Order: sequence, then C-alpha cells, then structure tokens
Amino acid sequence: MPLSVLRSRYLRATCVLVVATLLSACNVAPAGVRIHDPYEAANRRVHEFNKGLDRTIVRPVATTVARVPSEITDTVVNFADNTALPGMVVNGLLQADIEGVASNTLRLLLNSTVGLGGLLDPADAIGLFEQSTDFGETLAVWGVPEGAYRELPVRGPSTERDAAGGLVDIFLDPLGYALNGEQRALVTGTRVAGTLIDRGRYARTIDSVLYDSADSYAQARILYLQNRRFDLGQGAAGGAVDPYADPCAGGFEDPYADPEADPCVADPGPSQ
Repeated sequence: MPLSVLRSRYLRATCVLVVATLLSACNVAPAGVRIHDPYEAANRRVHEFNKGLDRTIVRPVATTVARVPSEITDTVVNFADNTALPGMVVNGLLQADIEGVASNTLRLLLNSTVGLGGLLDPADAIGLFEQSTDFGETLAVWGVPEGAYRELPVRGPSTERDAAGGLVDIFLDPLGYALNGEQRALVTGTRVAGTLIDRGRYARTIDSVLYDSADSYAQARILYLQNRRFDLGQGAAGGAVDPYADPCAGGFEDPYADPEADPCVADPGPSQ
C-alpha cells in the first residue's frame, strides 16, 4: 500500500479519535444557563493573545489590504469562497439538506466554469447564494450539545462542539485529497487573504468590539453565541432571534457587557 495512502488513513483515524475525545468531554451547560463559560480564566488569556495578535499584525495588514481596489480583493474573496463549497456540499449531505446540497453544487459548477475557476461570482448575480455550513452545524443537526464556550488561539470565539467540528472540516474537505501540495498551499493562502480582506472591510465593527468595549472578551462572546445560535436556527430562549437585525437582541444579557459600547452600529466599510 502506498505511503501516502497510509498517511492519509492515519491522519483520518487520528482526527476521529481526537474529535471523539473532545465530544465525550463536552461540558454540557446546566439547565437555564445560557452563557456557559466554565473556562473563562483560560479563555480570557487566549483572548488577550488573540487581541495582541490582531493589534500588532492582523489589523495593520488588513488596514493596508483594505486600500487595495475592490476589483482585486473581490476576486480573491470569490476564489476563497468557491474553494470552501466542496466541504459545504459534503456537510450538506451529512445533514440530509438536499436543498443546500443542490444550491451549493450548482453554485460550485457555475462559478468554477463561467466564473473562471471562482474568480468571478455569476451565481450570486442570478440569486444562487451560498448555503454556508460546516461540521459544527452537522454535529448540531445530529444532536450534539453546544458544550462550553471556548476562545481558540488565532481562530477566536468558538464552542466545544464547533472546535471539534472545525478539526473535522480540515479532513472532510475533498480539495485536500484532490489537490497537490502546491495547490493546497495556494488554496490555504487565498483563504487567509480572504479573512484579512474581511477584517479590513468590517474594521469599524470589529474594532468597536475589541478596542472600544469596556470588556472586549464579553462582547465578543455574546455576539458570537447569538450569531451562531441564530445561524443554527436556535434562539437564546428557544426561538430564532435575528442578531443581524439587532445584534444586541437575543433574550439574554451578558453581565460583563459594556452598556455604553455599541457594536450594533452599521459598518460603512473602510474609508477609501
């Protein structure tokens, strides 16, 4: 058996073992607790690390990237988004989401051909929008509990379920097996660039949370949980509250939140 095949099987087996361990250790929230953060002290240390990384590297680079003409940055974001679609199709199948699978598959085919490999986005122009999903959502569909809130190094806000799902997504992505080393490096680099572009585009909103809040950790935590639960069709109190219509809604309050901070202000984008 070729060494590459053995290595691939070993990595997948290791991934399954790690995820199973993470999920078995999932810290289920006590009844009535809507912000379950038993690791707050450790999370806050990671948050300070992430905030320092953003301040010294990510934010300055993103600010510079934001000055690049949108005709260029749009193609990078389009390409990065297109490379994420195969993994979303797989997760859609695991969730038995036939409509999402069909939409993402058609979008992938259209943008990869008419859209010149994903550099353009003709699918968007005809109303064929991305049905974003990941293995964290797949686990939620399967009934795996959210677990405790975690802030991950570099990646940022997450939960135990989403952290495990993010690890699986790395091995679940079909492109990881279809591309060679140089092509995988290109895809990874483009996705990182897309993240930096988004950081520049939403600089005002992100800066208001990280640098204008009395407690940036608590602000980031509550916004992440509200947005994630809404994306999964879950409300803070059982109903689906739209945090994009009112990010400060959700049916619960964060005792650490700064009442004067307003991360809900619409972001006009970076100044040109």
